[in-house]
Amino acid sequence: MGMRVLVVEDERRLALALRHGLTAEGFTVDVAHDGLSGLARAMEHAYDVVVLDVMLPGLNGYRVCSRLRACGSDVGILMLTAKDGEWDEAEALDTGADDYLSKPFSFVVLVARLKALARRIGSRAPRRTVLGDLVIDSAARTCTRAGTTVPLTPREFAILDHLARRAGEAVSKREILDAVWDNALDSDPNTVEVHVSALRRKIDAPFGRAAVQTVRGAGYRLAADGG
Repeated sequence: MGMRVLVVEDERRLALALRHGLTAEGFTVDVAHDGLSGLARAMEHAYDVVVLDVMLPGLNGYRVCSRLRACGSDVGILMLTAKDGEWDEAEALDTGADDYLSKPFSFVVLVARLKALARRIGSRAPRRTVLGDLVIDSAARTCTRAGTTVPLTPREFAILDHLARRAGEAVSKREILDAVWDNALDSDPNTVEVHVSALRRKIDAPFGRAAVQTVRGAGYRLAADGG
């Protein structure tokens, strides 16, 4: 599965070109054209990387970046800065960006930077996934819902963490077994159902949510918005 990228760029021709180019490279691409909608999308969905222009209407790229970091998001952020000196790359990094490119830039360089950034993000810790009011901290192995800590068994947490990494996608029982059980070949896929039911009783039912969804014939999906 390719990387999931959010492009926040108000220059519509450039945004469209980036969407076409990155999709052709195997990325899954969403686009927002202003700072506020970009921030909302980045908060609601699990992206690998956000390509964030500095010069945005509504909320500039620096503010979008600093708000994402203030909310605990560790999504990769590559900022696009103008070359005229009005916007400073140092400020991009100070607000929490991981990397920057000056416009005009080479598309080949952008793709290379995105791939390198995704590798760095994948290996860095701590890793927190924020899906609405559901926060999963892979390093601390903790889960909170609406600010309340939800106690999970190690196996329940491992299943949730695996689903969170693929938020919004259907994940089969066999994939969950392979990821979470040491002896997956000897394990019964029905045992996944038992643990998923327990997970729902803890992270969904008490909060009136239905984030852990059954996808008929395909497995399970964790709602991308955590709700």
